[in-house]
Amino acid sequence: MDTMLNVLEDRALELSVARDAAPDGNWRIARDDENIAWLVLDRPGKSVNTIDRSVLEELDLHLAALEADRPRGLVIRSAKPGGFAAGADINGFVGASREAVRDMLGEGHRVLDRLAALPFASVAVVHGHCLGAGLELALACRMRIAVSNATLGFPEVMLGLHPGLGGTFRSIALADPVEAMSLMLTGKSAPARKARKIGLVDAVVEERHVTNAVHAAIFGDLVRPDPSLRAKAFSLKPARALAARQMRAKAREKARPETYPAPFALIDLWEEHGGRPDRMREAELESFAKLIETPTAQNLVRVFFLRETMRGLRRGKSGIRRVHVIGAGAMGGDIAAWAAREGFAVTLQDIALEPIGRAVKSASKMLEATLKDPLKVRDALDRLVPDPEGQGVLGADLVIEAAPEKLDLKRKILQDAEARMKPGAILATNTSALPLPDLAETLADPSRFVGIHFFNPVSRMQLVEIVRHDAISDETLRRATSFVVELSRLPAPVRPSAGFLVNRALTPYIAEALKMVDEGIPKERIDARAEEFGMPMGPIELADQVGLDIAVEVADTLRERLHMPLPETPGWMHEMIRDGRLGRKTGRGLYEYDADGKPKKAKLEALPDGSPDDAALIDRLILPMLNTLVAALREGVAESEEIVDGAMVFGTGFAPFRGGPMRYARERGVDQIVARLTELEISHGTRFRPDKGWDRL
Repeated sequence: MDTMLNVLEDRALELSVARDAAPDGNWRIARDDENIAWLVLDRPGKSVNTIDRSVLEELDLHLAALEADRPRGLVIRSAKPGGFAAGADINGFVGASREAVRDMLGEGHRVLDRLAALPFASVAVVHGHCLGAGLELALACRMRIAVSNATLGFPEVMLGLHPGLGGTFRSIALADPVEAMSLMLTGKSAPARKARKIGLVDAVVEERHVTNAVHAAIFGDLVRPDPSLRAKAFSLKPARALAARQMRAKAREKARPETYPAPFALIDLWEEHGGRPDRMREAELESFAKLIETPTAQNLVRVFFLRETMRGLRRGKSGIRRVHVIGAGAMGGDIAAWAAREGFAVTLQDIALEPIGRAVKSASKMLEATLKDPLKVRDALDRLVPDPEGQGVLGADLVIEAAPEKLDLKRKILQDAEARMKPGAILATNTSALPLPDLAETLADPSRFVGIHFFNPVSRMQLVEIVRHDAISDETLRRATSFVVELSRLPAPVRPSAGFLVNRALTPYIAEALKMVDEGIPKERIDARAEEFGMPMGPIELADQVGLDIAVEVADTLRERLHMPLPETPGWMHEMIRDGRLGRKTGRGLYEYDADGKPKKAKLEALPDGSPDDAALIDRLILPMLNTLVAALREGVAESEEIVDGAMVFGTGFAPFRGGPMRYARERGVDQIVARLTELEISHGTRFRPDKGWDRL
């Protein structure tokens, strides 16, 4: 899409350009022949726009000038190809006191109120991402026009917050209140046409029609409809109270107020003040400032920066355009499909056509679910080419081996691929268990060999472990890391070790849970406690998800290679595996599964009276995981606590509101955790012995 800046320069809108802003400012301004002012947000040195104090201060100066020399109307646009604005600059809140945050937001309110009160028409034209504070800026304009590729939303809840620049009261006044609340409570984005349907924007147009739509808005041909009866009904507190009860019940299905207070604070705010914008404005400021001090918000902001840190590991472009995947099983097929989704040309090889056919069918379902646009789905499928003969190896920039975890098989595949690859291409393995040095030692040029370990399911798991070995070149490592970021995934650099980082840490978590089941503790209770701690899935269900055969194999591997003191696998587990009860993939494992693949769990209140329990249940599950991560840090498997926390949050879903396992360990206290591990060692055995790496912390 042409940016507004380019449109001005090309005279595509036939504007008489007069840039009044300083060239290094955040805004550029011009007037066209209709005396319409075009104010373009273009933050220097940044690929996306964010809203911070400097943006609002400059906007305030422009508004003052426009009030003095009134144009026919004002249009606010972005010059960034990716979107209007990605939200507030979170750095502005880090370390700030509650009072300072309130003051900053109060000043922001004043500027946006000034925009809302302009004596002439104001129009926001949004494209791409229009999120958080960017959407709040747009809502302060009299009208909003969305380009068809726009997505609008309030992601603040993901940071343990709610909108703080007027979004809480402006959104419910302009859009269907329940729909607006849903956007704020879930953090999900609405595509342009849905945003139009619920009243968040006034028109949706293609880019080439923006000028006509702007003129219609400014000259009165585009008129906002009167608020719906639904909106008027929710201006009354009894109606809000009824809806608020339903919202709280739905929110509790996903989170608890003690650990995720923001959704519940927002519901309280709306129920109490939703009929009075002036009161809601003040209450929004107080509520936001209070939330920013909560441990949840502080930890979720840390998780936000962990994501940015991992994305920042990219150093330049990978130069990879063509990807060849060998192995069309569950992982290989998903890797190929995701790469095609992200714009890479992909060839998929297997020894038989049947698995390739299944992979393409599965890819189609994933693409339809994630892209939600038939044309984009078609284009992605066009980029995914079945290649049973493996001809794609010849022209690929990257070859990924995703065959079964058998050393001799993988060695043969890698050697054959290396012999056919073009100079400069990278050879990668998706192994989750085999040592990279053992795979690299038979290659002619191990310097271009790397581990790129995806997690299942690839379309949902953000983490990818980048596994190095002694013979790898810096350039291979750099390109592989950049490729992962270009896949919209988060790279975690790790050194070769059995289980690498994430699987190594998860194994004692799962193994201890199975030990508890062997002790007679109901599996439903174990999973429920883990989920209360903040894990997205309990360890028993996770074992079924991974596959009981794989879980046992990984545990055996870690015992053998790392001498990890894991509890022995119960004999009944081996019997289940022999009987083909492998977990979700076979429909039967530790749980039975319905047709949709959901486990059939007994309700906790239905458990037998007097069923065994353990007061130390959570510590028995979580502390061995922390102990293992400390050992991995000590051994240099991961380079920093930030990488460990990022890998566990984005690779396992480890309680984001706790900021990651190492953050949790530090907040709880290293000495306290070591003492607790020592107690558990006395009562349960040497598998709880504190690693000597705790001394370094």
